[in-house]
Amino acid sequence: MKRALSSSARVASGGGTLGVEVDLLRRLSDAAAAVAPSLEVREMAARMVIVAMFTFMAVRLGADFAQTGRLTSLLLVAGEALVVVLTVFRRPTGIVDLSVRARGLTTMSLVGPMLAAPAASAVFLPEITTATFSACGLLVVIAGKLSLGRSFGLMPANRGVVSSGLYRLVRHPIYMGYLITHIGFLAANGTVWNIVAFVCADLALLARAVCEERILARDPAYRAYQQTVRWRVVPGLF
Repeated sequence: MKRALSSSARVASGGGTLGVEVDLLRRLSDAAAAVAPSLEVREMAARMVIVAMFTFMAVRLGADFAQTGRLTSLLLVAGEALVVVLTVFRRPTGIVDLSVRARGLTTMSLVGPMLAAPAASAVFLPEITTATFSACGLLVVIAGKLSLGRSFGLMPANRGVVSSGLYRLVRHPIYMGYLITHIGFLAANGTVWNIVAFVCADLALLARAVCEERILARDPAYRAYQQTVRWRVVPGLF
């Protein structure tokens, strides 16, 4: 009887197995509460950096448009503006790749275009051609992002499987639109600096597509989608 009372007393006071489990849950809860604010701060900091970088690029290329009237640079700004807007209002997710590789690829693919510099002395094609090419790429980007809505994000993650619109053609139509727009910009501003920046960014973009699919492929719905839509970014090539 005394032994039973003693056991009950230990459980009631947190000394038994139940007490250990309750104490562990309490500690985990406290740890989660402590981490949550830091995650929010990092998320806010990332958004502020993106906005700052975009502002710097927009001012630089906007000044070039004001001086030269060339639309190609302005179209690049419009495409990157969508990244900023949808990043700020993106849907949160619990499944995201935060590895060093994923962070590096995301950063490189994002920073490259924002380092672009106008160069009227390095024009390979007429403005009407490069502007048309860039406009087509921008339309692809817009159509792809409208299909995604708030499911858009920067880091590789599963924010929901989308298979409508341009996603019936390739699995990453937004990336395809980026490539088209970047080619148009380089044809109008083909300096060594811009070529290196965009080649590095676009190679990172393609690697990022592969990285994203490692996360998405955990979802049976996405694996079924992969069977239906074969190509990632460029039909017939990649």
